[in-house]
Parts: sequence; C-alpha cells; structure tokens
Amino acid sequence: MTASQSDSMKGGGRVTGGLTNVLVANRGEIARRVFATCRRMGLGTVAVYSDADAAAPHVTEADAAVRLPGNTPAETYLRGELIIEAAVAAGADAIHPGYGFLSENAEFAKAVLDAGLVWIGPPVEAIEQMGSKVAAKKMMDAAGVPVLAELDPAEVTEAHLPVLIKASAGGGGRGMRVVRELADLTSQIEAARREAESAFGDPTVFCERYLETGRHIEVQVMADTHGTIWAVGERECSIQRRHQKVIEEAPSPLVERTEGMRARLFEAARLAAGAIGYTGAGTVEFLADEQGEFFFLEMNTRLQVEHPVTECTTGLDLVRLQLDVAAGGVLPAEPPAMHGHSIEVRLYAEDPAHDWQPQSGTVHRIDIPSVLIEFALLDRPGVRLDTGVVDGSVVGVHYDPMLAKVISYAETRGEAARLLASALHRAKIHGLVTNRDLLVRVLRHPAFLAGDTDTAFFTTHGLAALAAPLASESDEALSIVAAALADAAANRGSARVGGGLPSGWRNLPSQSQRKSYESRATGTHEVGYRFGRTAVTVDGHDGLALVESAPDRVVLSVPGERGPVRRQFEIARYGDQVYVDSPLGPVALRRLPRFSDPADQVAIGSLLAPMPGSVIRLGAEVGNHVEQGQPILWLEAMKMEHTIAAPAAGVLSAVNVTVGQQVDVGAVLAVVEPVETQES
Repeated sequence: MTASQSDSMKGGGRVTGGLTNVLVANRGEIARRVFATCRRMGLGTVAVYSDADAAAPHVTEADAAVRLPGNTPAETYLRGELIIEAAVAAGADAIHPGYGFLSENAEFAKAVLDAGLVWIGPPVEAIEQMGSKVAAKKMMDAAGVPVLAELDPAEVTEAHLPVLIKASAGGGGRGMRVVRELADLTSQIEAARREAESAFGDPTVFCERYLETGRHIEVQVMADTHGTIWAVGERECSIQRRHQKVIEEAPSPLVERTEGMRARLFEAARLAAGAIGYTGAGTVEFLADEQGEFFFLEMNTRLQVEHPVTECTTGLDLVRLQLDVAAGGVLPAEPPAMHGHSIEVRLYAEDPAHDWQPQSGTVHRIDIPSVLIEFALLDRPGVRLDTGVVDGSVVGVHYDPMLAKVISYAETRGEAARLLASALHRAKIHGLVTNRDLLVRVLRHPAFLAGDTDTAFFTTHGLAALAAPLASESDEALSIVAAALADAAANRGSARVGGGLPSGWRNLPSQSQRKSYESRATGTHEVGYRFGRTAVTVDGHDGLALVESAPDRVVLSVPGERGPVRRQFEIARYGDQVYVDSPLGPVALRRLPRFSDPADQVAIGSLLAPMPGSVIRLGAEVGNHVEQGQPILWLEAMKMEHTIAAPAAGVLSAVNVTVGQQVDVGAVLAVVEPVETQES
C-alpha cells in the first residue's frame, strides 16, 4: 500500500457516496464507537434506545434519538421493523448494525435494503450462508478450509463426549454449554435453546467435539465490491470465561512463534470470504493447537468487539472502511503491515470469585488513568478506552454487563501488558463489583507474559488465585484504617460544635473510638483509634503515624524493617459504600451501623437473589427434601440463565416467588431448612 493509499483509507480523501446520516442499530459502547467515526467523517448520527437506556451516553451524544418502547432486547433492539421506522423518521440514509443483536440477521439486512436504506454490512446472501453455523461448516469444508465436524444433538453418544453445544444464529457465549455426561445432554440443550432464543431470536443449536484446551485465533478480513479481499491481521482471544472472550491481543503469540502459520491462516480466511462473495468487515475464527494446526469454527459477518487491537496494530479505522466499502469504495491491493502489539481487556460488572455473577446498579465513578484517547486510533504507546458508561450510569439486568474495553498499544507485547495492567490497577471504579482484579492478575501472570495462553487458562492456573483481590490482607487493613480516619475527618468537618478538635479527643485517656466495615473478600473489620494531643494511636498498628487526613485523602507513615514509608489513600463514599484507592490496590467496603436492626436479619437457609432478574423456572416445591447443590429455581438476567441452588441438604420450607416474577438483588427467593435444624 502506498502512503497516499493508506492516508485515503484512513480518511484522507475517501468519499462516502451519498451517505449523510447513519443510524446505529445497537446500544452502549457499540453505538458510541460507530458514532465516533461518523463524526470524524462529518456524518450525522441517529441512536435508538430502550426505556432502560433513555439516559445512556449513546443517546445523549447522538444528533437524533428514537425510542423503542420496552426494556428487553426482544421488545426493543431485536425489533428490526421498529429500527427501520426509526431510521426513516430521523432522516437516516444508512443503518450500521454494530455487533450483537441483529448484526448477523439476514432478514433484517434485507429489510433495510428493501426500505431504500444503505446496509453497512456484508451481502444478505453471505449472512444467510454463514448464519447457520451448521451449513457454514459444510461450505467451508468444501472450499478447502479445515473444519471440526458438526454433530447432530440427537446422535451424540458417550463416545463423542465431551461436546460443546452452540447457538447456530449467534456467538458471544450465548447458548453455549459443555456437556461431559450424556444424562445432562437433553437439559443442557433445552437451556441453550432458551438462551439462544432470548439473545438472537433463534433457538437452533448444534453440537461439536469439545477440545478442552486450544488457542482461539481469528483473522480480520475486509473486502470491497470490486474483488479485493484483505486478511488484515490475526488476533488471539484464548483467555475466555463461559466461552466469552475476556482478553484479546494482536498479533497472536502462537502465530508469531510458529513458522508459516500466519500465511496459512490468512489464506484460509481469504478462501472463506471468497467462497461466499463477502464484502465489508468480517472475522474468520479458528481453533488452533500448539503445533499450529487449526480448524474453522465460524465466520462472524460483522465487526468484532475486539476490533480495536487490529486498529492499533494496523493504523486502520475499520468502521471507516465499512462505511467506505458500503459506499462503493475501492481497497488498495494490499493491507498495511502489522506493527507493535495491542492488548484489549473487557471490563465486566461481574464477580469472578462467585461463579462470574453479573452485577447491576449505579456506576458512581469510572476513571482509568493513562487513557490517551477514546474510540480512536493509538499512534504511540498508551491506553485507549471504549466504554458505554460514564459516572452515574446505571447497569441494568437486560443487557450484557460489559462496562468498557480498555486497550493498550506499545512496541512490544511486554510493554503493552505492563501499560494495561498499571492502568487497570490504578483505575477508580466505584459502585459495582468488577473483574478488574482478575484482569490485572492475568496480565501480570508469568504464563501470560510468556505467551502460554489457551482456552483453559483459568482452570490451569486456578480461578480462585487469579480472582483474588489485588490488595493483600495487610494492605487491605491499612486501607480500612485510612477509611476510618477519613470518616473521622468527615465527622469533624460536619460537626456543629468543636469541629476543630480531633475526633473523639479527651483530656484524659479514654476508650478507643470504633468503626466497623465489611469487606466482600475478608469479612467484618473493626478499627479502634484514639486521638491524642499530637498523634493518633490505632489499635493493632504499633508505630503507625497519621501524616495527613481529610474526608477524601489520608496519608499514613507505615513502619517497616528499614524505616517508615509514606502511603497515600484516596477515599470516596456513596451512602454506606466506601472505596479506598491506593497503589497498594483498590479496596471496597461497606460501613456498618453501630447497632443492627433485627428486621434486617434473614432466616438460616434463605436463598437470596444474587442479582435483579426474572424467575423463569422452579425446580422444587414446598415440602420437598432437597440435597446440597440441587437447583431450586432459575433466574434470567443479562441474557444468561443463573441457577439458584440449595445451600445445604434439608426441606424446602418456603418459596416466595412465582415464574415470571421480577426480583431485586437480595430478595429472599426461598428457604431451605437445614437437616440439622429439623433434627434439633
């Protein structure tokens, strides 16, 4: 590619035909990402939004926004006819589907074209051919692309186990289940079908042989309507949870060290795209082994969530290329060469230490240091942020709980990992439990740094260790002391009488002032402290000195074998929630009241809702004897099913919900009276 060609494709001279106004048929970070490129190209933007998203950032920053009545995807973002009506009403002349929802729905693409609008995606026929993963594999096999054989669920036998159930109409882990016992196959297929129907509007699933370990490698393709097909570069997305990608990078460490693998991958990807007459942006996904052999998994006929790592290592704006190709633009003969290394993490509102439970609630603050740019190309070492939330955003139960994509770029893989880990470690993320600590630990793990990643990474290296808090117990204890002293400073500042005196100060020695906090990781902590004329004494922390205290900042002098070290802590409060940020690691606390309310107590054996959601099934009735771990009911939240199981063996003494009922986090769903309680 010549310099002038490269500049043209980056936006230095391409025209976009008659495009003037683009509606994005999606939400959150996805819509904001497409809008950012549209604004850089001088194009108007139109958002659509559900009632739950009425105040979302993608709505407020669009030139126009159209409401889709309702909350669930089925009521809103999966209603293609409403989206097309919105485009016409707002004067849009093109629709970009984003990724997810209707982005791989051939009927929607055809309806867009039939309405006289420009479809910013591949041909309808290509979507149809790749829309059924079963048919797609057969087609790729015929085209000479290596494949894993598809299995009919009705024909799976013991010899095939383990198998992976997959949704035919979509990806992102929705509808995926690993089955290791033949007796579980039927129930898991039914659950997969329900999830697939909820996420994609199509319950079709299929099975394939499940490889316990492997490398997930994918190739970004871009093709124009004039016969040019680019294999832009490969990405590795091997670190996954529940078959959803968590960390992605470009280039792939496996491909980098395996001679000839990149050329074979690129040739297979071009064969796949050429076999279906593909145009626009797409991704051909493969499962590879350590020897560099690979098998076709699927082709995503859309932009991928992880596309920023390819942008950072090629200098290409892939959304701009989508718009150019849709307007009839011509790609140069060859794509630019890859350079440097880029890593992306998906910051989720979820708790990895508790079965990846998704979280919902208010994002009080999200502040990630070292961010050089948002939704744009990085041309120097640093961090890029693509997010759908801002301070004050509410994460609901109807959609995926991803808060942001945080992307680093550097000349080397090691530097890219260090940059990203440091930015996440120092980030202020208040309001929800996230997977931040897990991401940092993975990025700093020796196996990751050596490029030894596969789809079993969390199993191999221990999820409990990887999900452990970044702050050690001793460092957490210091953070809790800082929280107590900051609270004391806040109390002094608001006192009507004697505000200039130290908190709890007495002329004569007295008992310590006490404050209690609850840590999600380590339980309840009590801090005792006494202010004297010149210093503060903290129980259990001999030699600790207070250098400075304010409601939002505390500086402590911490004793050590080689002398004291100053440590700075920043404190933020939201009701009874307290967040302490320091280089030692983030600490989230709940300030406990001095006296507990008996009304807040719940019965032993109560099953509490771990998140807001909808009850979709009941597995037992009042009076039934249940075993520990036996499913009692199922909740649907954030497009996934969650099993609520008996905490111990006993009798189900109460069921407080019915199928279809919406429940809030912490609601008592049912009560299992333990066996020992009955016997006593």
